[in-house]
Amino acid sequence: MDSFIQQAGLGDILDKLRREERLSLDDGRRLYECPDLLAVGWLANLVRERKNGNKAFFIYNQHINYSNICTNLCKFCAFGKEKGHELAYEMSIAQIKDKVRQRLDEPITEIHMVGGIHPDLPYAYYLDALRAIKEVRPDVHIQAFTCVEIQHLADLAGKPVEETLAELQAAGLGSLPGGGAEVFSPRIRELTCPKKLDGAGWLRVAKTAHRCGLKSNATMLYGHIETIDERLEHLDALRRAQDETGGFMTFIPLAFHPKNTELADLSRTSGVDDLKNIAVARLMLDNFPHIKAYWVMIGPKLAQVALSFGADDMDGTVKEEVITRMAGGESEQALGHATLIRLIKEAGREPAERDTLYNVLAVY
Repeated sequence: MDSFIQQAGLGDILDKLRREERLSLDDGRRLYECPDLLAVGWLANLVRERKNGNKAFFIYNQHINYSNICTNLCKFCAFGKEKGHELAYEMSIAQIKDKVRQRLDEPITEIHMVGGIHPDLPYAYYLDALRAIKEVRPDVHIQAFTCVEIQHLADLAGKPVEETLAELQAAGLGSLPGGGAEVFSPRIRELTCPKKLDGAGWLRVAKTAHRCGLKSNATMLYGHIETIDERLEHLDALRRAQDETGGFMTFIPLAFHPKNTELADLSRTSGVDDLKNIAVARLMLDNFPHIKAYWVMIGPKLAQVALSFGADDMDGTVKEEVITRMAGGESEQALGHATLIRLIKEAGREPAERDTLYNVLAVY
């Protein structure tokens, strides 16, 4: 196997990995540019198995997107709509409770709730939404509100982020999802999402949450107008933030879906690009415990393959995910518990059902 890696020109990177040395941005660039996808994947799998053995994690979860009304209207987003748009919607607290009630017969351990940056919903709405979920499902873990939303809520409340997070935690917030990171590059944000909280702001909120005892995830939206160097700078910024706080659980590469966005003339990512991003992330993010192959974005079949390219998590049952669907995502909106277990077993991995914080609930 060493000669195979040497032939791909990655022998020195293999040596670094064996010594558990951190890869440089130049190493990352070479991995991205390497035409031998299997060699890059083999290296990523080496790290994946060192960290997580043969386990592939999944969760029994439910997504709630409470509103798509948004003031940011990012060019890469098909979800956000102006107030008054024919496709705009917002859920009442009663409707959120009803969504939770509809699945009370299922062993859901996590409710994942995000939405747009709404111009009018009061701060109390978000606290009430958390309390309402807990009222219907007291034991569920709520992973809600991206760092962008958290900053918006702090602004609404007129309070520091720390104080806002404490109030949200008291109402039921358990952890933060990873969305809103996009690509941290100021150039990309100016061109695609100039109204959105900037990359430095996203990192500041995430690190604040970690210091308040909340775990979170992190994402990167790739496959639009970003360069390889901008991807690597993004990964490096996450790696440095993790060195500081240790609060990130999972990195989730998100494949850009152009349909119904302002960047609709761009093509979808290829399977090679999807696997390469997962593999490079696993190799660069040495201090992240987990890398997710989010089947909603890349499809269940490629997510299976990704379990040998650095990923150790397939997310969960999801059921209803509006954001990718509105951008032309073609994956099913739900994978049953049994289907996830079968997909993981077929990929030669050991299915491990987890809770949000990666406590293993069952191994199949």
